[in-house]
Amino acid sequence: MKLVDTIQQPEGRKLEFKQEVPKGADLAKTIVAFANDAGGAIYIGIKDKPKEIIGVPEDQLISIEEQLSNMIIDNCVPQIIPDISFLQSDGKHIIKILVHKGNTPPYYLKKKGLSEGVYVRVGSVSRQASAEMIAELMRRRQNISFDSELNFSKTASEINLESFSRAFRESTGQALTETVLSKLELLRIEQGTILPSHALILLSDDEIKNRIFPNAIIECARFKGNDPGNFIDRKTITGSIVTQPDEAYQFVLRHISEGTTGYVGVYRQDRWEYPVLAIREAIRNAIIHRDYSLTGQDIKLAIFDTRIEITSPGRLLPSIDYDDMESGQSEIRNKTLAPVFKMLGIIEKWGNGLKLIANELKKYPDVGLTWKEPGVSFRVIFFKKNYGDDPSQSGPQTIMVVRESSPTMERLGKFTMKDEYLDETPASTTMKTSEKIMQLLKLNPRLSSKKLAEVIGNITLDGVNYHLKKLSGEGKIKHAGPAKGGYWIVFE
Repeated sequence: MKLVDTIQQPEGRKLEFKQEVPKGADLAKTIVAFANDAGGAIYIGIKDKPKEIIGVPEDQLISIEEQLSNMIIDNCVPQIIPDISFLQSDGKHIIKILVHKGNTPPYYLKKKGLSEGVYVRVGSVSRQASAEMIAELMRRRQNISFDSELNFSKTASEINLESFSRAFRESTGQALTETVLSKLELLRIEQGTILPSHALILLSDDEIKNRIFPNAIIECARFKGNDPGNFIDRKTITGSIVTQPDEAYQFVLRHISEGTTGYVGVYRQDRWEYPVLAIREAIRNAIIHRDYSLTGQDIKLAIFDTRIEITSPGRLLPSIDYDDMESGQSEIRNKTLAPVFKMLGIIEKWGNGLKLIANELKKYPDVGLTWKEPGVSFRVIFFKKNYGDDPSQSGPQTIMVVRESSPTMERLGKFTMKDEYLDETPASTTMKTSEKIMQLLKLNPRLSSKKLAEVIGNITLDGVNYHLKKLSGEGKIKHAGPAKGGYWIVFE
Protein backbone atom coordinates (compact mmCIF):
# COMPACT_ATOMS: atom_id res chain seq x y z
CA MET A 1 0.00 0.00 0.00
CA LYS A 2 1.29 3.47 -0.91
CA LEU A 3 2.07 5.91 1.89
CA VAL A 4 -0.61 8.32 0.71
CA ASP A 5 -3.18 5.52 1.07
CA THR A 6 -1.79 4.30 4.39
CA ILE A 7 -2.11 7.64 6.13
CA GLN A 8 -5.78 7.80 5.19
CA GLN A 9 -6.43 4.64 7.18
CA PRO A 10 -7.80 5.00 10.74
CA GLU A 11 -5.55 4.11 13.64
CA GLY A 12 -6.25 0.60 14.84
CA ARG A 13 -4.91 -2.71 15.98
CA LYS A 14 -1.88 -2.61 13.66
CA LEU A 15 -1.46 1.08 12.88
CA GLU A 16 -0.57 4.25 14.80
CA PHE A 17 0.45 7.78 13.79
CA LYS A 18 2.65 10.19 15.74
CA GLN A 19 3.20 13.84 14.90
CA GLU A 20 6.57 13.86 16.66
CA VAL A 21 8.87 11.43 18.41
CA PRO A 22 6.96 10.16 21.46
CA LYS A 23 8.40 9.92 24.94
CA GLY A 24 10.17 6.68 25.77
CA ALA A 25 7.40 5.12 27.87
CA ASP A 26 4.64 6.05 25.40
CA LEU A 27 6.54 4.61 22.47
CA ALA A 28 7.48 1.48 24.42
CA LYS A 29 3.83 0.79 25.35
CA THR A 30 2.84 0.76 21.69
CA ILE A 31 5.87 -1.32 20.66
CA VAL A 32 5.14 -3.88 23.40
CA ALA A 33 1.43 -3.99 22.50
CA PHE A 34 2.21 -4.62 18.81
CA ALA A 35 4.76 -7.34 19.65
CA ASN A 36 2.25 -9.07 21.97
CA ASP A 37 -0.33 -9.14 19.20
CA ALA A 38 -0.21 -9.25 15.41
CA GLY A 39 2.56 -6.71 14.98
CA GLY A 40 2.04 -3.21 13.62
CA ALA A 41 3.51 0.00 12.26
CA ILE A 42 4.09 3.43 13.76
CA TYR A 43 4.50 6.42 11.44
CA ILE A 44 6.24 9.48 12.90
CA GLY A 45 5.72 12.83 11.24
CA ILE A 46 1.98 12.53 10.59
CA LYS A 47 -0.71 14.52 12.31
CA ASP A 48 -3.71 12.31 12.93
CA LYS A 49 -6.66 14.70 13.22
CA PRO A 50 -6.98 16.03 10.62
CA LYS A 51 -4.64 13.79 8.63
CA GLU A 52 -1.65 15.80 7.50
CA ILE A 53 1.99 14.99 6.74
CA ILE A 54 4.09 17.20 9.02
CA GLY A 55 7.36 15.43 8.42
CA VAL A 56 10.58 15.14 10.39
CA PRO A 57 13.61 17.39 9.75
CA GLU A 58 15.95 15.62 7.33
CA ASP A 59 19.08 16.53 9.29
CA GLN A 60 17.64 14.81 12.39
CA LEU A 61 16.69 11.47 10.81
CA ILE A 62 19.84 9.55 11.75
CA SER A 63 19.93 10.86 15.32
CA ILE A 64 16.20 10.12 15.77
CA GLU A 65 16.71 6.59 14.45
CA GLU A 66 19.43 6.01 17.04
CA GLN A 67 17.27 7.57 19.74
CA LEU A 68 14.35 5.30 18.86
CA SER A 69 16.51 2.17 18.82
CA ASN A 70 17.93 2.99 22.25
CA MET A 71 14.49 3.75 23.72
CA ILE A 72 13.11 0.43 22.51
CA ILE A 73 16.10 -1.61 23.71
CA ASP A 74 16.18 0.17 27.09
CA ASN A 75 12.45 -0.14 27.82
CA CYS A 76 11.22 -3.42 26.33
CA VAL A 77 11.69 -6.98 27.64
CA PRO A 78 12.29 -9.48 26.02
CA GLN A 79 14.30 -7.61 23.42
CA ILE A 80 12.33 -6.28 20.47
CA ILE A 81 14.15 -5.38 17.25
CA PRO A 82 11.85 -3.41 14.94
CA ASP A 83 12.56 -2.32 11.37
CA ILE A 84 13.11 1.46 11.25
CA SER A 85 13.00 3.07 7.81
CA PHE A 86 12.69 6.52 6.24
CA LEU A 87 9.96 7.44 3.75
CA GLN A 88 9.31 10.53 1.66
CA SER A 89 6.15 12.23 0.49
CA ASP A 90 6.06 15.63 -1.28
CA GLY A 91 9.57 16.34 -0.07
CA LYS A 92 8.72 15.60 3.58
CA HIS A 93 10.47 12.87 5.55
CA ILE A 94 8.61 10.29 7.65
CA ILE A 95 9.93 7.61 9.98
CA LYS A 96 8.30 4.19 9.94
CA ILE A 97 8.75 1.74 12.82
CA LEU A 98 7.61 -1.74 11.80
CA VAL A 99 7.10 -4.16 14.70
CA HIS A 100 6.71 -7.86 13.97
CA LYS A 101 4.56 -10.28 15.92
CA GLY A 102 6.76 -11.52 18.76
CA ASN A 103 7.72 -15.15 19.22
CA THR A 104 8.44 -14.93 22.95
CA PRO A 105 5.50 -13.13 24.61
CA PRO A 106 4.58 -11.62 26.94
CA TYR A 107 6.60 -8.49 26.18
CA TYR A 108 6.56 -5.81 28.87
CA LEU A 109 8.04 -2.53 30.08
CA LYS A 110 11.26 -3.17 31.98
CA LYS A 111 10.54 -0.56 34.69
CA LYS A 112 7.04 -1.89 35.45
CA GLY A 113 7.88 -5.58 35.34
CA LEU A 114 5.81 -8.50 34.12
CA SER A 115 2.81 -7.98 36.42
CA GLU A 116 2.13 -4.35 35.45
CA GLY A 117 4.15 -3.70 32.30
CA VAL A 118 2.39 -5.90 29.73
CA TYR A 119 0.34 -4.03 27.14
CA VAL A 120 -1.98 -5.26 24.40
CA ARG A 121 -3.68 -3.53 21.53
CA VAL A 122 -7.41 -2.91 22.01
CA GLY A 123 -8.71 -1.04 19.00
CA SER A 124 -6.44 1.98 18.52
CA VAL A 125 -5.32 2.04 22.16
CA SER A 126 -2.45 0.26 23.90
CA ARG A 127 -4.05 -0.99 27.10
CA GLN A 128 -2.50 -2.59 30.17
CA ALA A 129 -3.10 -6.34 30.02
CA SER A 130 -5.17 -8.11 32.64
CA ALA A 131 -3.89 -11.16 34.48
CA GLU A 132 -5.99 -13.33 32.14
CA MET A 133 -4.39 -11.77 29.08
CA ILE A 134 -0.89 -12.20 30.49
CA ALA A 135 -1.61 -15.87 31.19
CA GLU A 136 -2.84 -16.32 27.62
CA LEU A 137 0.33 -14.73 26.24
CA MET A 138 2.45 -17.06 28.37
CA ARG A 139 0.51 -20.03 27.01
CA ARG A 140 1.11 -18.77 23.48
CA ARG A 141 4.83 -18.67 24.19
CA GLN A 142 4.72 -22.32 25.29
CA ASN A 143 2.42 -23.27 22.38
CA ILE A 144 -0.29 -24.62 24.67
CA SER A 145 -3.94 -23.64 24.89
CA PHE A 146 -6.21 -22.89 27.82
CA ASP A 147 -8.64 -25.67 26.92
CA SER A 148 -5.86 -28.28 27.16
CA GLU A 149 -5.01 -27.43 30.77
CA LEU A 150 -6.18 -29.78 33.52
CA ASN A 151 -8.95 -28.96 35.97
CA PHE A 152 -8.65 -30.34 39.49
CA SER A 153 -12.25 -29.81 40.68
CA LYS A 154 -13.45 -33.34 39.81
CA THR A 155 -12.04 -36.57 38.50
CA ALA A 156 -12.90 -37.38 34.89
CA SER A 157 -15.14 -40.30 35.87
CA GLU A 158 -17.39 -38.04 37.95
CA ILE A 159 -18.36 -35.76 35.06
CA ASN A 160 -21.68 -36.05 33.24
CA LEU A 161 -20.93 -36.50 29.53
CA GLU A 162 -24.37 -37.59 28.33
CA SER A 163 -24.83 -35.11 25.42
CA PHE A 164 -21.22 -35.41 24.30
CA SER A 165 -21.33 -39.23 24.41
CA ARG A 166 -24.52 -39.31 22.36
CA ALA A 167 -23.18 -36.88 19.75
CA PHE A 168 -19.88 -38.76 19.57
CA ARG A 169 -21.58 -42.12 18.98
CA GLU A 170 -23.91 -40.65 16.32
CA SER A 171 -21.01 -39.04 14.44
CA THR A 172 -18.31 -41.70 14.75
CA GLY A 173 -20.15 -44.89 15.61
CA GLN A 174 -17.83 -45.32 18.60
CA ALA A 175 -18.44 -45.35 22.31
CA LEU A 176 -16.85 -42.52 24.28
CA THR A 177 -14.54 -44.64 26.42
CA GLU A 178 -11.75 -43.56 28.72
CA THR A 179 -9.26 -44.72 26.08
CA VAL A 180 -10.89 -42.51 23.44
CA LEU A 181 -10.94 -39.52 25.80
CA SER A 182 -7.27 -40.08 26.53
CA LYS A 183 -6.36 -40.22 22.82
CA LEU A 184 -8.25 -36.97 22.29
CA GLU A 185 -6.25 -35.49 25.19
CA LEU A 186 -9.47 -34.62 27.00
CA LEU A 187 -8.14 -36.26 30.16
CA ARG A 188 -4.75 -37.07 31.61
CA ILE A 189 -3.33 -38.91 34.58
CA GLU A 190 -1.81 -36.61 37.19
CA GLN A 191 -0.21 -38.21 40.27
CA GLY A 192 -2.30 -41.35 39.81
CA THR A 193 -5.62 -39.49 39.36
CA ILE A 194 -7.45 -39.23 36.04
CA LEU A 195 -8.29 -35.56 35.63
CA PRO A 196 -10.35 -33.74 32.99
CA SER A 197 -9.09 -30.91 30.83
CA HIS A 198 -10.97 -27.63 30.59
CA ALA A 199 -12.07 -28.86 27.17
CA LEU A 200 -13.80 -31.94 28.62
CA ILE A 201 -15.66 -29.81 31.16
CA LEU A 202 -16.85 -27.49 28.39
CA LEU A 203 -18.08 -30.50 26.39
CA SER A 204 -19.98 -31.85 29.40
CA ASP A 205 -23.48 -31.34 30.81
CA ASP A 206 -22.08 -31.36 34.31
CA GLU A 207 -22.92 -28.79 36.97
CA ILE A 208 -19.20 -28.09 37.23
CA LYS A 209 -19.35 -26.47 33.78
CA ASN A 210 -21.89 -23.93 35.02
CA ARG A 211 -19.79 -23.31 38.11
CA ILE A 212 -16.36 -22.97 36.48
CA PHE A 213 -17.50 -21.58 33.11
CA PRO A 214 -20.79 -19.80 33.87
CA ASN A 215 -20.37 -17.66 30.77
CA ALA A 216 -19.74 -20.53 28.35
CA ILE A 217 -23.23 -19.83 27.03
CA ILE A 218 -24.89 -18.02 24.14
CA GLU A 219 -27.27 -15.13 24.83
CA CYS A 220 -29.65 -14.86 21.88
CA ALA A 221 -31.96 -11.91 21.29
CA ARG A 222 -34.31 -10.69 18.58
CA PHE A 223 -34.73 -6.93 18.89
CA LYS A 224 -37.48 -4.78 17.46
CA GLY A 225 -35.97 -2.29 15.02
CA ASN A 226 -32.24 -1.69 14.70
CA ASP A 227 -31.23 -0.73 18.24
CA PRO A 228 -30.89 -2.90 21.33
CA GLY A 229 -33.55 -2.37 23.97
CA ASN A 230 -36.91 -3.74 22.87
CA PHE A 231 -36.88 -7.54 22.95
CA ILE A 232 -39.17 -9.55 20.72
CA ASP A 233 -37.64 -12.82 21.86
CA ARG A 234 -34.57 -13.98 23.76
CA LYS A 235 -33.01 -17.24 24.80
CA THR A 236 -30.05 -18.35 26.89
CA ILE A 237 -28.33 -21.43 25.45
CA THR A 238 -26.48 -23.45 28.07
CA GLY A 239 -25.32 -27.05 28.28
CA SER A 240 -22.53 -28.74 26.36
CA ILE A 241 -20.87 -26.60 23.71
CA VAL A 242 -21.46 -29.57 21.37
CA THR A 243 -25.19 -28.79 21.25
CA GLN A 244 -24.93 -25.00 21.39
CA PRO A 245 -24.21 -24.33 17.67
CA ASP A 246 -27.37 -25.99 16.43
CA GLU A 247 -29.57 -24.37 19.09
CA ALA A 248 -28.26 -20.93 18.16
CA TYR A 249 -28.70 -21.66 14.46
CA GLN A 250 -32.31 -22.70 15.04
CA PHE A 251 -32.90 -19.43 16.90
CA VAL A 252 -31.73 -17.54 13.81
CA LEU A 253 -33.97 -19.55 11.47
CA ARG A 254 -36.91 -18.84 13.75
CA HIS A 255 -36.45 -15.10 13.37
CA ILE A 256 -35.56 -14.55 9.72
CA SER A 257 -37.78 -14.91 6.67
CA GLU A 258 -37.82 -17.44 3.87
CA GLY A 259 -39.45 -16.30 0.66
CA THR A 260 -40.10 -17.55 -2.86
CA THR A 261 -37.77 -16.32 -5.58
CA GLY A 262 -39.66 -17.99 -8.43
CA TYR A 263 -40.22 -21.37 -10.04
CA VAL A 264 -38.09 -23.79 -12.02
CA GLY A 265 -40.62 -25.82 -13.93
CA VAL A 266 -43.26 -26.75 -11.38
CA TYR A 267 -40.86 -26.50 -8.44
CA ARG A 268 -40.90 -23.45 -6.21
CA GLN A 269 -37.51 -21.91 -5.36
CA ASP A 270 -37.27 -20.71 -1.77
CA ARG A 271 -34.55 -18.48 -0.37
CA TRP A 272 -33.72 -17.19 3.11
CA GLU A 273 -33.22 -13.44 3.51
CA TYR A 274 -29.67 -14.11 4.77
CA PRO A 275 -27.03 -16.68 3.70
CA VAL A 276 -27.90 -19.11 6.48
CA LEU A 277 -24.98 -21.47 5.87
CA ALA A 278 -22.59 -18.56 6.30
CA ILE A 279 -24.34 -17.55 9.53
CA ARG A 280 -24.19 -21.12 10.79
CA GLU A 281 -20.45 -21.18 10.10
CA ALA A 282 -19.98 -17.86 11.90
CA ILE A 283 -21.81 -19.24 14.95
CA ARG A 284 -19.61 -22.34 14.95
CA ASN A 285 -16.50 -20.18 14.64
CA ALA A 286 -17.65 -18.05 17.58
CA ILE A 287 -17.91 -21.16 19.76
CA ILE A 288 -14.75 -23.00 18.71
CA HIS A 289 -12.51 -19.92 18.54
CA ARG A 290 -13.74 -17.97 21.57
CA ASP A 291 -11.36 -17.35 24.44
CA TYR A 292 -12.74 -19.44 27.32
CA SER A 293 -10.14 -18.05 29.71
CA LEU A 294 -11.91 -14.67 29.73
CA THR A 295 -14.38 -14.54 32.59
CA GLY A 296 -17.58 -12.52 32.71
CA GLN A 297 -18.19 -12.63 28.94
CA ASP A 298 -20.47 -14.81 26.86
CA ILE A 299 -21.29 -15.14 23.17
CA LYS A 300 -23.95 -12.70 21.97
CA LEU A 301 -26.25 -13.42 19.03
CA ALA A 302 -28.33 -10.35 18.22
CA ILE A 303 -30.89 -10.16 15.41
CA PHE A 304 -32.17 -6.76 14.28
CA ASP A 305 -34.45 -5.77 11.43
CA THR A 306 -31.57 -5.18 9.02
CA ARG A 307 -28.58 -7.02 10.47
CA ILE A 308 -27.38 -10.01 12.51
CA GLU A 309 -24.46 -9.67 14.92
CA ILE A 310 -22.42 -12.51 16.45
CA THR A 311 -20.00 -11.43 19.17
CA SER A 312 -17.48 -13.80 20.72
CA PRO A 313 -15.07 -13.18 23.65
CA GLY A 314 -11.46 -12.98 22.53
CA ARG A 315 -9.87 -10.89 19.82
CA LEU A 316 -9.31 -12.12 16.28
CA LEU A 317 -6.27 -14.38 16.21
CA PRO A 318 -3.16 -12.52 14.99
CA SER A 319 -2.67 -14.42 11.74
CA ILE A 320 -6.33 -14.34 10.61
CA ASP A 321 -7.42 -11.65 8.16
CA TYR A 322 -11.18 -11.41 7.67
CA ASP A 323 -10.59 -9.12 4.68
CA ASP A 324 -8.99 -12.04 2.83
CA MET A 325 -11.55 -14.74 3.47
CA GLU A 326 -10.84 -16.94 0.46
CA SER A 327 -7.17 -17.62 1.20
CA GLY A 328 -7.75 -20.73 3.34
CA GLN A 329 -6.44 -19.26 6.59
CA SER A 330 -6.25 -21.45 9.68
CA GLU A 331 -5.15 -20.72 13.22
CA ILE A 332 -6.56 -22.59 16.21
CA ARG A 333 -7.01 -21.06 19.64
CA ASN A 334 -8.54 -24.13 21.32
CA LYS A 335 -6.18 -26.88 20.26
CA THR A 336 -7.96 -29.67 22.15
CA LEU A 337 -11.55 -28.74 21.29
CA ALA A 338 -10.95 -28.17 17.58
CA PRO A 339 -10.12 -31.82 16.66
CA VAL A 340 -13.19 -32.96 18.61
CA PHE A 341 -15.43 -30.53 16.72
CA LYS A 342 -13.92 -31.81 13.49
CA MET A 343 -14.64 -35.44 14.42
CA LEU A 344 -18.23 -34.49 15.23
CA GLY A 345 -18.62 -32.75 11.88
CA ILE A 346 -19.28 -29.36 13.49
CA ILE A 347 -16.31 -27.90 11.64
CA GLU A 348 -14.89 -29.13 8.36
CA LYS A 349 -11.29 -29.20 7.19
CA TRP A 350 -8.94 -26.54 8.53
CA GLY A 351 -9.07 -23.21 6.74
CA ASN A 352 -12.38 -23.94 5.03
CA GLY A 353 -14.70 -21.92 7.26
CA LEU A 354 -13.97 -18.40 5.98
CA LYS A 355 -13.97 -19.63 2.37
CA LEU A 356 -17.43 -21.13 2.95
CA ILE A 357 -18.70 -17.81 4.31
CA ALA A 358 -17.20 -15.91 1.36
CA ASN A 359 -18.74 -18.32 -1.18
CA GLU A 360 -22.18 -18.12 0.42
CA LEU A 361 -22.06 -14.31 0.43
CA LYS A 362 -21.48 -14.35 -3.35
CA LYS A 363 -24.98 -15.79 -3.68
CA TYR A 364 -26.38 -12.81 -1.76
CA PRO A 365 -25.27 -9.56 -3.44
CA ASP A 366 -27.78 -7.68 -1.26
CA VAL A 367 -26.10 -8.85 1.98
CA GLY A 368 -22.75 -7.57 3.21
CA LEU A 369 -20.39 -8.71 5.93
CA THR A 370 -18.18 -6.61 8.16
CA TRP A 371 -16.38 -7.14 11.44
CA LYS A 372 -15.27 -5.20 14.51
CA GLU A 373 -13.21 -5.77 17.63
CA PRO A 374 -15.12 -4.10 20.48
CA GLY A 375 -12.88 -4.32 23.54
CA VAL A 376 -11.46 -7.82 23.77
CA SER A 377 -14.23 -9.38 21.68
CA PHE A 378 -14.69 -10.15 18.01
CA ARG A 379 -17.94 -9.28 16.21
CA VAL A 380 -19.16 -10.43 12.80
CA ILE A 381 -22.04 -8.46 11.26
CA PHE A 382 -24.25 -9.61 8.37
CA PHE A 383 -26.18 -6.59 7.09
CA LYS A 384 -28.69 -5.76 4.36
CA LYS A 385 -27.02 -3.38 1.93
CA ASN A 386 -30.19 -1.83 0.59
CA TYR A 387 -31.16 -0.58 4.06
CA GLY A 388 -28.13 1.63 4.60
CA ASP A 389 -24.36 1.82 4.50
CA ASP A 390 -21.80 -0.56 5.96
CA PRO A 391 -22.55 -0.51 9.73
CA SER A 392 -18.84 -0.56 10.51
CA GLN A 393 -18.65 2.98 9.11
CA SER A 394 -21.71 4.30 10.91
CA GLY A 395 -21.72 7.12 13.42
CA PRO A 396 -22.72 7.00 17.10
CA GLN A 397 -24.92 4.09 18.10
CA THR A 398 -27.19 3.65 21.09
CA ILE A 399 -26.03 0.61 23.01
CA MET A 400 -27.75 -1.05 25.92
CA VAL A 401 -25.58 -1.96 28.89
CA VAL A 402 -26.75 -5.17 30.52
CA ARG A 403 -25.66 -7.36 33.35
CA GLU A 404 -26.22 -11.05 33.75
CA SER A 405 -28.78 -12.53 36.10
CA SER A 406 -28.86 -15.79 34.17
CA PRO A 407 -30.94 -16.91 32.44
CA THR A 408 -32.32 -13.40 31.88
CA MET A 409 -30.59 -10.08 31.24
CA GLU A 410 -31.49 -6.97 33.20
CA ARG A 411 -31.29 -3.51 31.74
CA LEU A 412 -28.84 -1.12 33.36
CA GLY A 413 -29.15 1.85 31.04
CA LYS A 414 -28.29 3.39 27.67
CA PHE A 415 -25.55 5.61 26.39
CA THR A 416 -24.03 6.66 23.08
CA MET A 417 -20.61 5.50 21.96
CA LYS A 418 -19.00 5.83 18.54
CA ASP A 419 -16.41 3.09 18.23
CA GLU A 420 -16.93 0.42 20.86
CA TYR A 421 -19.84 -1.44 22.34
CA LEU A 422 -19.99 -1.84 26.07
CA ASP A 423 -22.24 -4.87 25.83
CA GLU A 424 -22.09 -6.29 29.25
CA THR A 425 -20.71 -6.00 32.72
CA PRO A 426 -20.25 -9.03 34.95
CA ALA A 427 -21.49 -6.97 37.88
CA SER A 428 -24.05 -8.76 40.01
CA THR A 429 -27.07 -7.06 41.54
CA THR A 430 -25.37 -7.15 44.95
CA MET A 431 -22.11 -5.61 43.78
CA LYS A 432 -20.98 -2.44 45.55
CA THR A 433 -20.92 0.83 43.60
CA SER A 434 -17.12 1.00 43.70
CA GLU A 435 -16.90 -2.55 42.31
CA LYS A 436 -19.36 -1.71 39.53
CA ILE A 437 -17.24 1.29 38.60
CA MET A 438 -14.11 -0.87 38.40
CA GLN A 439 -15.88 -3.49 36.26
CA LEU A 440 -17.20 -0.85 33.87
CA LEU A 441 -13.80 0.80 33.57
CA LYS A 442 -12.23 -2.57 32.77
CA LEU A 443 -14.65 -2.92 29.86
CA ASN A 444 -14.15 0.66 28.67
CA PRO A 445 -11.37 2.71 30.31
CA ARG A 446 -12.53 5.89 28.53
CA LEU A 447 -15.91 6.16 30.29
CA SER A 448 -16.44 9.61 31.79
CA SER A 449 -17.89 10.29 35.24
CA LYS A 450 -21.13 11.38 33.59
CA LYS A 451 -21.42 8.17 31.58
CA LEU A 452 -20.65 6.06 34.64
CA ALA A 453 -23.48 7.79 36.52
CA GLU A 454 -25.88 7.18 33.63
CA VAL A 455 -24.97 3.52 33.32
CA ILE A 456 -25.03 2.67 37.04
CA GLY A 457 -28.15 4.70 37.84
CA ASN A 458 -29.31 5.82 41.30
CA ILE A 459 -26.09 7.76 41.82
CA THR A 460 -25.19 11.41 41.29
CA LEU A 461 -22.20 12.74 39.38
CA ASP A 462 -20.69 13.85 42.69
CA GLY A 463 -21.19 10.32 44.00
CA VAL A 464 -19.27 8.81 41.08
CA ASN A 465 -16.45 11.32 41.51
CA TYR A 466 -16.28 10.46 45.22
CA HIS A 467 -15.83 6.76 44.42
CA LEU A 468 -13.28 7.50 41.68
CA LYS A 469 -11.23 9.61 44.09
CA LYS A 470 -11.49 6.93 46.80
CA LEU A 471 -10.46 4.12 44.42
CA SER A 472 -7.54 6.23 43.16
CA GLY A 473 -6.40 6.84 46.72
CA GLU A 474 -6.52 3.11 47.42
CA GLY A 475 -4.35 2.44 44.36
CA LYS A 476 -7.06 0.40 42.62
CA ILE A 477 -7.40 2.71 39.61
CA LYS A 478 -5.28 5.41 38.02
CA HIS A 479 -6.14 8.10 35.49
CA ALA A 480 -3.77 8.52 32.55
CA GLY A 481 -3.62 11.22 29.93
CA PRO A 482 -5.34 14.62 29.95
CA ALA A 483 -8.32 15.35 32.20
CA LYS A 484 -10.54 15.39 29.13
CA GLY A 485 -9.90 12.58 26.70
CA GLY A 486 -7.72 10.45 29.01
CA TYR A 487 -8.43 6.96 30.24
CA TRP A 488 -8.46 4.84 33.41
CA ILE A 489 -6.11 2.01 34.31
CA VAL A 490 -7.67 -0.62 36.58
CA PHE A 491 -5.31 -2.64 38.75
CA GLU A 492 -6.47 -6.22 39.33
